[in-house]
Amino acid sequence: MEFYTRHTRTIVLFVALVMGVISISEAQKNDVLFDQGTSRYAKEQYQQAIDSWKLIEKTGNESAALYYNLGNAYYNLNKVAPSIYYYEKALQLAPNDADIKTNLGFAQNTRVDAIEALPKNFITKSYERLYSIATFETWAKVTVAFAAICVLSFLLYYFIEASGKKRLFLVTSVASLFLLFISLALAYSTYNNVNKDQPAIIFAESVAIKSEAKLGSETVFELHEGTKVNILETKDDWTLIIIANGKEGWLPSETLKTL
Repeated sequence: MEFYTRHTRTIVLFVALVMGVISISEAQKNDVLFDQGTSRYAKEQYQQAIDSWKLIEKTGNESAALYYNLGNAYYNLNKVAPSIYYYEKALQLAPNDADIKTNLGFAQNTRVDAIEALPKNFITKSYERLYSIATFETWAKVTVAFAAICVLSFLLYYFIEASGKKRLFLVTSVASLFLLFISLALAYSTYNNVNKDQPAIIFAESVAIKSEAKLGSETVFELHEGTKVNILETKDDWTLIIIANGKEGWLPSETLKTL
């Protein structure tokens, strides 16, 4: 029995070692591809740069820098939909990055559609501004940090005898508990918003938006490449979308790409 236990442990350690080596090798390969793409981009070889960076994307590795660079390359090739798509992807990972926001704005100005969003009240704007400060993962980490501070401060308060320090640790524990609940609420809110919204970008040069999920139905309006929509429902090969001004309609699923 002991032999089999040692043998199993050896196999597990060997597999873990192999997986670690593969992971390191893949990371190094991605670094090489990223640098290769950057070099090609500097030489204005934009399609070649895209080819290098897309190889990284195919491995499942993602980062704001990767998507931002892809957006820049597509923008320089005057490809509206892909540039907006990758800027939006970058913004999902780095919602407060000024460079991404600026370049996304430039790309959006090249769209045919100029859709005026429905007006929002002060409360809605404040709420959206608050939960867009950071991603769900960031708020989750902040919540864990406040929980650790709260517990540690309470333990120090409980065990330390000096009255001055006890008061300080008690206040710290209560304050961190209060901040914990705020960050937890923001994490929950951000998570719900991410899962509720299903944004997508129109990739077709032009697409007729139908009143029903069939070709013969009435065309209610038209959209063009680069326009951002939100997916409400999918039915067979059709997708029900809503745009910023509140209009809804069906379009072929193949004409858009989800973010």
